[in-house]
Amino acid sequence: MKPTLKSWATPLIIATFIISAVTGILIFFHKEGGLIKPVHEWLSWALVTGGVLHTIANWKSFTNYFSRKAALAIISTGLIVTVAAITVPSQGKGGNPMKRISNTLSTASVETLAPVVKLSPEQAIAKLEQKGLKVGDASQSIKAIAAANGSEEQKVILALFE
Repeated sequence: MKPTLKSWATPLIIATFIISAVTGILIFFHKEGGLIKPVHEWLSWALVTGGVLHTIANWKSFTNYFSRKAALAIISTGLIVTVAAITVPSQGKGGNPMKRISNTLSTASVETLAPVVKLSPEQAIAKLEQKGLKVGDASQSIKAIAAANGSEEQKVILALFE
């Protein structure tokens, strides 16, 4: 028997839904180690592809949903939530708290952060230079150090905290 679009689009949807659901729940609970996040992000493309192919293979059944009020309500709600998620601006308090902390730390100078890591400004500079980062002086910000060294701000911060 020759395989049909329906015979492999549906299993693709099932497999990628399982992967997306499990990795998405783990990410929700901040368990993002290993390959969880990249697998979730990249295999979402397989889920989208499978969804499109599954819809094509089941077009007649798909179009029937648009004549049912309950199905239309669910589909409309999904579209409204999607549009809101894309268009409603952040209120400033949301988002990843670690990213907000990292952004704040990156604006601080070496002399400001040195006491946080229990070092003098001179020791902090020495530590960063030991990691291969050139530092002008203790008043230089983490952001400026990263830019001058072609590095990421988070890497400079982590070098200081190691």
